[in-house]
Amino acid sequence: MLTPQALRAHLLAARLAGVVATSREESLRSYRLFAARDPRVLIGIDPEGAWRQRELIELMADRCGVSADPRRISGHDVIDPGRTLVALDAFAARLADVAERRGHVLLGTGHPHRLLGFYAALADALSAAGCTVLTPAQGRCVDITTRFGLRTYQLAYVRGVGLMRAPGGERPGCEPGAHTHSPLPVRVALATAAEAGGPLPDLVIGDHGWVCGAGQLGFEAIGPADTNDPAPFVGEAEGSVSVVVPLDDGVRSAYYRPLTRYVLNRACLSQ
Repeated sequence: MLTPQALRAHLLAARLAGVVATSREESLRSYRLFAARDPRVLIGIDPEGAWRQRELIELMADRCGVSADPRRISGHDVIDPGRTLVALDAFAARLADVAERRGHVLLGTGHPHRLLGFYAALADALSAAGCTVLTPAQGRCVDITTRFGLRTYQLAYVRGVGLMRAPGGERPGCEPGAHTHSPLPVRVALATAAEAGGPLPDLVIGDHGWVCGAGQLGFEAIGPADTNDPAPFVGEAEGSVSVVVPLDDGVRSAYYRPLTRYVLNRACLSQ
């Protein structure tokens, strides 16, 4: 069994927490854009508060452990591994609750190359516990605005995890899906499920627009987020997102496996 001490050591060694790859400049830019209500950074959250940049820095210092000093404008961000562990325990508690109820779950990611394995293992464990893993709107086209203009993607599910794919399938050696922050995929999935008369998810597990978009629509939503993504943490602070786990969301996919084992064990879902 992976102990909290062993996982803390892994978080630091893999740079999931501690000094992470995300730069302070990148995070501050995201905070400025969020304060200006840029939809690219809101990713589905409609904030109730004003959330000026100074307030976002204070929030991220509280939730992640980044520097609270607005004069610090360069270098790498720091995530407190203690905060990550506390959030992982809360994350595991939500998994245990939905498993106990044998509820309906929806999983999706905007980081398929990095996080698909993490979510797929959760989907497998929840399914084995009697939960229904939902896959609404399979194959539905979604138009997403990117820095290259409007692009059309298809909503696909891989091992029960929703992601965006370019029409025509993936080429050998390419990522399993597209990197996106958009809340449109989860909105399409939930709208399609509702139009079909359900079932609707009791819990949505994901990142970026999946967790923010679902939470803003009133669904219980949990997931990880990096220091340059303030939207999930604002959602958590305002009550629209249930649990956000602070960690680097761009490290090697294999580095997330110990986190999977830890949360499944804490949720009594280890197979």
